[in-house]
Amino acid sequence: MRDGSTRWITLAELTHPDIVAFDAARPDFNVALAQFVIALLQSIDLAADEDAWWDRFEQVPSAAVLQQYFAPLEEAFELDGPGMRFMQDPDLPETSESPVAIAALLIDSPGENALRNNSDHFVKRGRVEGMCPSCAATALFTLQINAPSGGAGHRTGLRGGGPLTTLLELSPARSLWHDLWLNVQPRDSYLRKSNCNVEADKPGARFPWMESLEVLQPGESISPMMVHPDHVLWSQPRRIRLDFRTTTEGQCGICGRKDQILVHQYTTRNYGLNYKQGWLHPLSPYYEHKDEWLPLHPQTGGVGYRHWSGWVLGQDSPKHKIRRAAVLEARLKADFSVGQDLRLWCSGYEMDNMKPICWHESRMPLYRLQECDAQQTQRISAAVGAWTQSAQLAVSQLRSAVRDAWFGAEAKGDFGAVDTAFWDKTEGAFYLSLRILMAEVLQAGLDEDARHEALSQLNQDWLNTLRKTTLHLFEQDFVGTGAIEKQNPARVASAYKKLRGSLYGKLHKELLNIPL
Repeated sequence: MRDGSTRWITLAELTHPDIVAFDAARPDFNVALAQFVIALLQSIDLAADEDAWWDRFEQVPSAAVLQQYFAPLEEAFELDGPGMRFMQDPDLPETSESPVAIAALLIDSPGENALRNNSDHFVKRGRVEGMCPSCAATALFTLQINAPSGGAGHRTGLRGGGPLTTLLELSPARSLWHDLWLNVQPRDSYLRKSNCNVEADKPGARFPWMESLEVLQPGESISPMMVHPDHVLWSQPRRIRLDFRTTTEGQCGICGRKDQILVHQYTTRNYGLNYKQGWLHPLSPYYEHKDEWLPLHPQTGGVGYRHWSGWVLGQDSPKHKIRRAAVLEARLKADFSVGQDLRLWCSGYEMDNMKPICWHESRMPLYRLQECDAQQTQRISAAVGAWTQSAQLAVSQLRSAVRDAWFGAEAKGDFGAVDTAFWDKTEGAFYLSLRILMAEVLQAGLDEDARHEALSQLNQDWLNTLRKTTLHLFEQDFVGTGAIEKQNPARVASAYKKLRGSLYGKLHKELLNIPL
């Protein structure tokens, strides 16, 4: 809540003005809950067109109105019962001779190999013995939308395993409703822009758990034209059915609340819905690979300003093309002026095949980017692209210098700590420069010469930041911290001289359009 307290709510209460954020026990649950509500709002006709969308943004619907819109979908969101169940395979039995522990719904739970080899050193087994229905539903949805590869026939999600999700937010926060509504598109444009089949009318075409697998996927895979556009938001690659026959009363292993129903296990089978190429999810950016658009995934090093240009503006260079998320594309092209800044909430699992490496989550300021026209956006893109390229060159030069000083040029190994320190140290300066640039681009009355002079000064200031930070990291944080008797002074001096020469050479100036 706005005052910092926490409470449990119903879905219809989401529009309460004092609710500002989700507060689940796990960060991946918070992002999943946001995607769940966005998917639900997108699946109802709450805003038929752009004018109606604005009405819902400015005049927030009441709980009664929201409940009225949710009512027709209630049948599809039953978690327990003899019929169709939310995110569960209707063809599976509730119990089986080889049930799976409920903790396996959590992506970071140790797998069968880890348990067999006793290698669950950091994430231990037995942390979660039972889940309340609320946490079980959230865990189930989180797994289905992020599903990593899970062995033979255990399918990955529609966006692959551990996709990158980018969501728009207001900065500062206004309410949770406003943040979620930013990521919902008007119904008419959402359906028009989808590459799925708007005419698909089978029960499972929208919600896959409402149809038998054989009916929904008669062949080896499922394609966009076989389902309704809403299906993209409710993808179900895993065949799972929760066991509500062997529940007990007790304390939930996730949220800690006492509940009369704790779910301990579930039944699963492999070879579920097989999402091949061609799927486009509105909450993820995509990159082009061999004439095919693939969803981006978080990589080692986390989320930082080096991703700002591609994820926020997109990229269209001959060697690397990125398409920003569809909701971001829709909002930044809708003359969305609300008198305050925006930011991008970026998150996702970094995966190594079946193993989660890290959960990455960060927020990128967009400032008043939504108020920029095409020409102004192009100016920002060119400047930010040059800053990012020069930073990538600087971190590469720093990494090489540290390696040469420590071991010599032939050494192999992981120098990721050097990269991480560099990006962390320069992030503040980048966003300060971006804020100044945005203000100057939007400032009326500046002539072309004044704009050019202001950008030249920003470029020079950025180069000074790169030089100062890179040399400081070499001198103070990495090489300079070692005992002198354990180092090779000649090798250190040579690496330092080469690093300074690179930083003050012509490559950085050429990238930043600074006169030589």
